[in-house]
Amino acid sequence: MSPDDERGYGGPGRTDDPYSTIGGTRQTRTRLPDSEGEGYGTARRPARASRSLVMVVGVVVLLFAAIAFANMGGDGRGGDGGSGKPGSTPDSSSTAATGTKPVTGKNGTIPSGFAHDEQGAQSAASNFAVALGSIEMFGADTRQTIVRATHDPAVVDNLLTDLAKAYSPGFLQNIGLDGNGTAPDGLTFVSRTVPVGTKVVEHTGDTATVEVWCTGLVGLAGPDSTKPVTASWFTVTEKLKWIGGDWKIESSSQSQGPTPVNGDNRASTADEIAGAVKGYGGFTYAR
Repeated sequence: MSPDDERGYGGPGRTDDPYSTIGGTRQTRTRLPDSEGEGYGTARRPARASRSLVMVVGVVVLLFAAIAFANMGGDGRGGDGGSGKPGSTPDSSSTAATGTKPVTGKNGTIPSGFAHDEQGAQSAASNFAVALGSIEMFGADTRQTIVRATHDPAVVDNLLTDLAKAYSPGFLQNIGLDGNGTAPDGLTFVSRTVPVGTKVVEHTGDTATVEVWCTGLVGLAGPDSTKPVTASWFTVTEKLKWIGGDWKIESSSQSQGPTPVNGDNRASTADEIAGAVKGYGGFTYAR
Protein backbone atom coordinates (compact mmCIF):
# COMPACT_ATOMS: atom_id res chain seq x y z
CA MET A 1 0.00 0.00 0.00
CA SER A 2 7.31 6.21 -3.02
CA PRO A 3 7.33 8.53 -5.65
CA ASP A 4 10.58 10.31 -6.50
CA ASP A 5 9.96 13.71 -8.00
CA GLU A 6 6.24 13.47 -8.37
CA ARG A 7 3.39 13.48 -5.91
CA GLY A 8 0.78 10.92 -5.09
CA TYR A 9 -0.49 8.80 -2.21
CA GLY A 10 0.51 5.33 -1.32
CA GLY A 11 -1.70 2.89 1.20
CA PRO A 12 -2.26 1.23 0.74
CA GLY A 13 -0.08 3.23 -1.51
CA ARG A 14 0.53 3.88 -5.12
CA THR A 15 3.12 4.14 -7.70
CA ASP A 16 2.84 3.46 -11.34
CA ASP A 17 4.69 0.16 -11.36
CA PRO A 18 1.50 -0.08 -8.32
CA TYR A 19 -1.00 8.51 20.64
CA SER A 20 2.87 9.98 27.39
CA THR A 21 4.67 6.84 25.96
CA ILE A 22 4.89 4.72 29.13
CA GLY A 23 7.43 2.05 29.80
CA GLY A 24 9.43 2.81 26.68
CA THR A 25 6.95 1.18 24.35
CA ARG A 26 6.31 2.38 20.88
CA GLN A 27 3.90 -0.05 19.33
CA THR A 28 0.29 0.37 18.25
CA ARG A 29 -2.59 -1.59 19.77
CA THR A 30 -6.18 -1.86 18.69
CA ARG A 31 -9.19 -0.71 20.72
CA LEU A 32 -12.74 -1.52 19.63
CA PRO A 33 -14.32 -2.22 16.26
CA ASP A 34 -15.39 1.11 14.91
CA SER A 35 -17.27 0.72 11.70
CA GLU A 36 -18.22 -1.74 9.09
CA GLY A 37 -16.00 -1.92 6.11
CA GLU A 38 -13.89 -4.06 3.96
CA GLY A 39 -12.41 -7.45 4.67
CA TYR A 40 -9.60 -9.75 3.74
CA GLY A 41 -7.54 -10.47 0.67
CA THR A 42 -5.25 -13.18 -0.53
CA ALA A 43 -1.66 -12.46 0.62
CA ARG A 44 -0.04 -11.74 -2.64
CA ARG A 45 2.59 -9.20 -3.67
CA PRO A 46 1.33 -6.53 -6.06
CA ALA A 47 2.71 -6.08 -9.52
CA ARG A 48 5.14 -3.24 -10.09
CA ALA A 49 4.96 -0.47 -12.63
CA SER A 50 6.92 2.74 -13.22
CA ARG A 51 6.52 5.63 -10.76
CA SER A 52 4.49 8.59 -11.92
CA LEU A 53 1.70 10.17 -9.92
CA VAL A 54 1.29 13.78 -8.99
CA MET A 55 3.27 15.29 -6.10
CA VAL A 56 1.91 17.71 -3.55
CA VAL A 57 3.99 20.17 -1.53
CA GLY A 58 5.91 17.38 0.14
CA VAL A 59 2.81 15.28 0.80
CA VAL A 60 2.85 11.84 -0.78
CA VAL A 61 -0.56 10.20 -1.01
CA LEU A 62 -1.12 6.51 -0.23
CA LEU A 63 -1.84 4.95 -3.61
CA PHE A 64 0.77 2.19 -4.20
CA ALA A 65 -1.35 -0.96 -4.05
CA ALA A 66 -4.25 0.50 -5.98
CA ILE A 67 -2.01 1.39 -8.89
CA ALA A 68 -0.50 -2.06 -8.87
CA PHE A 69 -4.07 -3.37 -8.84
CA ALA A 70 -4.96 -1.11 -11.74
CA ASN A 71 -2.11 -2.57 -13.76
CA MET A 72 -3.16 -6.18 -13.26
CA GLY A 73 -5.16 -6.13 -16.49
CA GLY A 74 -8.82 -6.67 -17.24
CA ASP A 75 -11.70 -4.32 -16.74
CA GLY A 76 -12.67 -5.38 -13.20
CA ARG A 77 -15.08 -8.09 -14.27
CA GLY A 78 -15.56 -11.85 -15.32
CA GLY A 79 10.87 -7.51 -0.07
CA ASP A 80 12.30 -6.12 2.63
CA GLY A 81 11.83 -2.36 2.75
CA GLY A 82 11.12 0.38 5.24
CA SER A 83 13.00 3.61 5.57
CA GLY A 84 15.78 2.26 7.74
CA LYS A 85 15.61 5.37 9.93
CA PRO A 86 16.70 5.05 13.55
CA GLY A 87 14.06 4.73 16.24
CA SER A 88 13.46 3.22 19.66
CA THR A 89 13.41 -0.58 19.92
CA PRO A 90 10.32 -2.19 21.51
CA ASP A 91 10.93 -4.09 24.78
CA SER A 92 9.12 -6.97 26.47
CA SER A 93 6.27 -4.65 27.52
CA SER A 94 5.38 -3.80 23.96
CA THR A 95 1.91 -5.29 24.29
CA ALA A 96 1.22 -4.00 27.82
CA ALA A 97 -1.52 -1.42 28.37
CA THR A 98 -0.20 2.09 28.98
CA GLY A 99 -2.99 3.11 31.34
CA THR A 100 -3.75 6.09 29.15
CA LYS A 101 -7.30 6.23 27.87
CA PRO A 102 -7.71 5.95 24.11
CA VAL A 103 -9.04 8.87 22.13
CA THR A 104 -12.77 9.43 22.35
CA GLY A 105 -13.18 12.35 19.97
CA LYS A 106 -14.20 12.24 16.36
CA ASN A 107 -13.55 14.56 13.43
CA GLY A 108 -16.29 13.24 11.21
CA THR A 109 -15.56 9.52 11.06
CA ILE A 110 -11.87 9.95 11.96
CA PRO A 111 -10.61 9.73 15.57
CA SER A 112 -9.36 13.03 17.03
CA GLY A 113 -8.19 14.53 20.33
CA PHE A 114 -4.86 12.70 20.38
CA ALA A 115 -2.45 13.25 23.29
CA HIS A 116 0.23 15.93 22.86
CA ASP A 117 3.08 13.44 23.27
CA GLU A 118 4.76 10.51 21.52
CA GLN A 119 1.90 8.15 22.30
CA GLY A 120 -0.59 10.55 20.77
CA ALA A 121 1.55 11.01 17.68
CA GLN A 122 1.72 7.24 17.13
CA SER A 123 -2.02 6.85 17.52
CA ALA A 124 -2.68 9.77 15.18
CA ALA A 125 -0.34 8.44 12.52
CA SER A 126 -1.95 4.99 12.64
CA ASN A 127 -5.49 6.28 12.37
CA PHE A 128 -4.55 8.66 9.58
CA ALA A 129 -3.01 5.81 7.59
CA VAL A 130 -6.25 3.85 7.95
CA ALA A 131 -8.37 6.76 6.70
CA LEU A 132 -6.09 7.56 3.78
CA GLY A 133 -6.07 3.97 2.62
CA SER A 134 -9.87 3.54 2.73
CA ILE A 135 -12.41 3.21 -0.07
CA GLU A 136 -13.69 6.70 0.83
CA MET A 137 -10.58 8.17 -0.77
CA PHE A 138 -11.98 7.11 -4.15
CA GLY A 139 -15.00 9.44 -3.92
CA ALA A 140 -14.44 13.19 -4.45
CA ASP A 141 -16.60 14.43 -1.55
CA THR A 142 -15.44 11.86 1.02
CA ARG A 143 -11.82 12.29 -0.08
CA GLN A 144 -12.02 16.03 0.61
CA THR A 145 -13.46 15.36 4.07
CA ILE A 146 -10.64 12.93 4.94
CA VAL A 147 -7.86 15.19 3.67
CA ARG A 148 -9.18 18.24 5.53
CA ALA A 149 -9.55 16.22 8.75
CA THR A 150 -6.03 14.76 8.67
CA HIS A 151 -3.76 17.40 7.11
CA ASP A 152 -2.22 20.75 7.94
CA PRO A 153 -4.59 23.37 6.45
CA ALA A 154 -1.58 24.95 4.73
CA VAL A 155 -1.19 21.96 2.39
CA VAL A 156 -4.82 20.92 1.93
CA ASP A 157 -5.83 22.93 -1.13
CA ASN A 158 -2.84 21.96 -3.26
CA LEU A 159 -3.15 18.36 -2.13
CA LEU A 160 -6.81 18.16 -3.10
CA THR A 161 -6.08 19.65 -6.51
CA ASP A 162 -3.42 17.06 -7.26
CA LEU A 163 -5.48 14.21 -5.82
CA ALA A 164 -8.30 15.10 -8.17
CA LYS A 165 -5.84 14.45 -11.00
CA ALA A 166 -4.60 11.23 -9.42
CA TYR A 167 -8.11 9.84 -9.00
CA SER A 168 -9.00 10.69 -12.58
CA PRO A 169 -11.93 9.09 -14.43
CA GLY A 170 -9.41 7.12 -16.46
CA PHE A 171 -7.69 5.77 -13.36
CA LEU A 172 -11.00 4.83 -11.72
CA GLN A 173 -12.12 3.09 -14.88
CA ASN A 174 -8.86 1.18 -15.05
CA ILE A 175 -9.46 -0.32 -11.60
CA GLY A 176 -13.03 -1.22 -12.47
CA LEU A 177 -14.91 1.70 -10.85
CA ASP A 178 -17.19 4.33 -12.34
CA GLY A 179 -16.46 8.06 -12.25
CA ASN A 180 -17.86 8.31 -8.71
CA GLY A 181 -15.58 5.57 -7.40
CA THR A 182 -18.38 3.00 -7.26
CA ALA A 183 -17.94 -0.67 -8.11
CA PRO A 184 -20.14 -2.35 -10.75
CA ASP A 185 -23.22 -4.27 -9.67
CA GLY A 186 -22.30 -7.65 -8.25
CA LEU A 187 -18.79 -6.59 -7.21
CA THR A 188 -17.47 -5.11 -3.93
CA PHE A 189 -14.50 -2.77 -4.03
CA VAL A 190 -11.99 -3.31 -1.21
CA SER A 191 -9.35 -0.82 -0.09
CA ARG A 192 -8.13 -1.11 3.51
CA THR A 193 -4.93 -0.22 5.34
CA VAL A 194 -4.14 -2.19 8.53
CA PRO A 195 -1.35 -0.83 10.80
CA VAL A 196 0.88 -3.55 12.25
CA GLY A 197 3.17 -1.35 14.38
CA THR A 198 4.60 2.14 14.83
CA LYS A 199 7.98 3.71 15.56
CA VAL A 200 8.75 7.29 16.62
CA VAL A 201 11.69 8.50 14.57
CA GLU A 202 11.72 12.02 15.98
CA HIS A 203 9.69 14.01 18.54
CA THR A 204 10.33 17.62 19.49
CA GLY A 205 7.22 18.83 21.30
CA ASP A 206 5.05 20.22 18.52
CA THR A 207 6.45 18.06 15.74
CA ALA A 208 6.91 14.33 15.31
CA THR A 209 7.96 11.88 12.64
CA VAL A 210 6.29 8.48 12.94
CA GLU A 211 6.69 5.36 10.83
CA VAL A 212 3.66 3.08 10.51
CA TRP A 213 4.26 -0.46 9.26
CA CYS A 214 1.15 -1.61 7.44
CA THR A 215 -0.42 -4.28 5.36
CA GLY A 216 -2.99 -3.28 2.79
CA LEU A 217 -5.84 -4.91 0.89
CA VAL A 218 -7.09 -3.79 -2.48
CA GLY A 219 -9.21 -5.34 -5.22
CA LEU A 220 -12.67 -6.18 -6.44
CA ALA A 221 -14.49 -9.01 -4.66
CA GLY A 222 -17.16 -10.87 -6.55
CA PRO A 223 -17.74 -13.90 -8.76
CA ASP A 224 -16.90 -12.10 -12.01
CA SER A 225 -13.89 -10.14 -10.79
CA THR A 226 -10.72 -10.37 -12.84
CA LYS A 227 -8.86 -8.25 -10.25
CA PRO A 228 -9.20 -10.17 -6.97
CA VAL A 229 -8.38 -8.71 -3.56
CA THR A 230 -4.62 -8.85 -2.94
CA ALA A 231 -2.35 -7.91 -0.01
CA SER A 232 0.71 -5.66 0.09
CA TRP A 233 3.16 -4.60 2.82
CA PHE A 234 4.55 -1.08 3.19
CA THR A 235 5.79 1.53 5.68
CA VAL A 236 4.24 4.99 5.79
CA THR A 237 6.36 7.80 7.24
CA GLU A 238 4.27 10.74 8.48
CA LYS A 239 5.66 14.10 9.52
CA LEU A 240 3.16 15.47 12.03
CA LYS A 241 2.62 18.97 13.43
CA TRP A 242 0.58 20.03 16.49
CA ILE A 243 -2.05 22.38 15.08
CA GLY A 244 -5.21 23.64 16.76
CA GLY A 245 -4.91 21.20 19.66
CA ASP A 246 -4.35 18.05 17.61
CA TRP A 247 -1.84 16.30 15.38
CA LYS A 248 -2.04 16.92 11.62
CA ILE A 249 0.00 15.63 8.70
CA GLU A 250 2.49 18.05 7.18
CA SER A 251 3.90 15.54 4.73
CA SER A 252 4.14 11.81 4.24
CA SER A 253 6.00 9.23 2.20
CA GLN A 254 5.92 5.50 1.69
CA SER A 255 8.32 2.62 1.08
CA GLN A 256 7.71 -1.03 0.34
CA GLY A 257 7.94 -3.67 3.10
CA PRO A 258 9.06 -5.11 5.42
CA THR A 259 7.30 -8.02 3.75
CA PRO A 260 6.96 -11.43 5.47
CA VAL A 261 7.02 -14.74 3.63
CA ASN A 262 3.56 -15.78 2.48
CA GLY A 263 1.96 -18.63 4.43
CA ASP A 264 0.21 -21.70 3.08
CA ASN A 265 -3.31 -20.39 3.60
CA ARG A 266 -5.85 -21.43 1.03
CA ALA A 267 -7.06 -18.55 -1.09
CA SER A 268 -10.68 -17.77 -0.23
CA THR A 269 -13.43 -17.75 -2.80
CA ALA A 270 -14.87 -14.52 -4.16
CA ASP A 271 -18.04 -15.02 -2.09
CA GLU A 272 -16.01 -15.53 1.11
CA ILE A 273 -14.04 -12.35 0.49
CA ALA A 274 -17.18 -10.34 -0.30
CA GLY A 275 -18.79 -11.67 2.90
CA ALA A 276 -15.75 -10.71 4.98
CA VAL A 277 -15.74 -7.22 3.48
CA LYS A 278 -19.30 -6.65 4.62
CA GLY A 279 -19.03 -8.50 7.94
CA TYR A 280 -15.82 -7.18 9.52
CA GLY A 281 -15.46 -3.54 10.57
CA GLY A 282 -12.33 -1.49 11.16
CA PHE A 283 -10.60 -0.31 14.36
CA THR A 284 -9.59 2.81 16.24
CA TYR A 285 -5.87 2.54 16.98
CA ALA A 286 -4.39 3.73 20.30
CA ARG A 287 -1.63 2.89 22.81
